[in-house]
Amino acid sequence: MTKITLGVDGMMCPMCEAHVNDAIRNNFDVKKVKSSHKKNETVITAKEPIPEDKLREVIGETGYKMTSYTIS
Repeated sequence: MTKITLGVDGMMCPMCEAHVNDAIRNNFDVKKVKSSHKKNETVITAKEPIPEDKLREVIGETGYKMTSYTIS
């Protein structure tokens, strides 16, 4: 499993978190995704790494901005 932590600017409430989570689930094969507007981050668990540019594009389409990308 791969854990990907993204910094995401622009989320203001739980509905924003759901919007980002849905966009990721609809575009990538993930096991788990959880966003926090308080921490300005999204944590993804997936079988394979997801390319940074593809995540940046999908998050950008939701109206939010991806500010960081870390794989652990």
